Amino acid sequence: MSYLRNVLPMKKRHSLRLYLAGAVAARAGDEMSGPALMLTGFALAGSTTDASSLLAGITISAAAGGPVFGALLDRTGRPGRLLAAALLLYAAGLGMILSGLGRMPFTVTILIAVLTGLLGPALSGGWTAQLSRVVLGDHLPRANTLDAMTFSVASLAGPALAGGVAEALGAPTAVVVSVGLIALALPAAWMLPARPGRARVARTTSVITDLAAGMRVIVGRRALARATLTSVVSCIAQGMLTACIPLLGERVLGGAGRGAMLLSCAAISALVANAVLARFPRSSASDTIIWASTLVQAAALALTTWGQPVALIVAVLIAGIGEGPQLAALFAIRHRETPEHLRAQIFTTGASLKITGFALGAAVAGPVATRSLPGALALAASTTVLAALAFFAIPSATVNSSEDGAMSS
Repeated sequence: MSYLRNVLPMKKRHSLRLYLAGAVAARAGDEMSGPALMLTGFALAGSTTDASSLLAGITISAAAGGPVFGALLDRTGRPGRLLAAALLLYAAGLGMILSGLGRMPFTVTILIAVLTGLLGPALSGGWTAQLSRVVLGDHLPRANTLDAMTFSVASLAGPALAGGVAEALGAPTAVVVSVGLIALALPAAWMLPARPGRARVARTTSVITDLAAGMRVIVGRRALARATLTSVVSCIAQGMLTACIPLLGERVLGGAGRGAMLLSCAAISALVANAVLARFPRSSASDTIIWASTLVQAAALALTTWGQPVALIVAVLIAGIGEGPQLAALFAIRHRETPEHLRAQIFTTGASLKITGFALGAAVAGPVATRSLPGALALAASTTVLAALAFFAIPSATVNSSEDGAMSS
C-alpha cells in the first residue's frame, strides 16, 4: 500500500484501501472458483470435457448478464448495495453447483452454473466502474493501475489456493473457500460511495434504450472498439490455455492440481509488470500496449507446446508479462472513452464479452485437448495472433495524447 500515499490525500486513503481490499477478496474468490470447479468436475467425472463444460457454463452467460447489470448500476443511487447483492447471489450459486455435483444430473448442474454466471461481471467490471467515485481527478490514472493489479493479485492467489486446497483437502473444499472469499467482499461493496446528488436524476429512458446507447459507444468509438475486440479474442485464447491446465499439470508437472499453480506463475509476472507501470503511469501509450502485449502472449503460448516443465513455467511467466499491461491499457481506454452516465454499463459489458470469450475458448479447447494437448495449445497461440491482427482491422481514430496517459487500469 505504499503507493497510496502518492495517490490520494489523507482523507481519501481509507476509501481506496477499502475498495482495493474488497476488489482483491471478490476477485480472488472468482479466480479461485473457476479452477476449483474445474478440478472438482475433473475429480468427480474424470473427464476433461465435463470439467471444461462446467467452467464454460459459469462464464458463457456473462454476455447476457453483464450489460443488463451494468445498466442497472448506472441507474441506481447506491450502486454498492446492488453490487453487494450480486456478490451474495453469486456465492450462493457456487454453493448450489457444488451441492449438485454428483447428486443431480450434470445438465442441471450446468444450468445452475449458467444462471450463476449471469452475475460474473459484477466481480470485475462492476467493481472497476465505481473507482471514479472513490478517486477523483489527477489521482485516477495510478489508482486505475492499482485496480488492475488487484486482478493480478487475485490471479496469483486464486489458482494457488485452488491447487493447494485441492491437493490438501480435496477439490470441493476449494470451492467452499472461494465462496468464503467472495463473502468477505460484501462489506466493502456495501460501503462504496453513493452516486452524487446531481447524477441521481431519474432516468427517462428505458433499460433497453440505455443498453442500445452503451453498445453504440463501444462500437462507435474506434479506440474502444478495437481495444475491446482485441481483448475479447485474447480471452478466447486464455480460456483455451485454462482448459488445458489439468492435463498440463498431470502430464508435465506430475499432478492435475499442480497445473493450477501455472496460472499463479502468470499472475506473478503480470503483477510485476503492472507494478512498473504504476511507477510510470504516463510513460506508454495504452493503444500501443494493447496489440504489443497480445503478441507477447502469442509467443508465450507457442512455447507451451514444447511440453517440458521449465519451458512451461517460463512460458506462463512470459504470458503474464503480456496479460497484466494489456488489462491496464484496456481499463485506461475505457475510462478515457466512456461517458459518465454509461460508465458501469461499458465496464460490465466489456467484462461480460471477455468472460464469454474465455468460456468459448475453454469449451472449444476441452475436447481438442483430450485428443491432442499440443494441438490445443497451438490453437490458443494462433488465436492470440489473430487477436493482435484484430486490433488493426478497425482503423485508428485520433486520440488525445493528453488523455492517453490514463494508463491506469
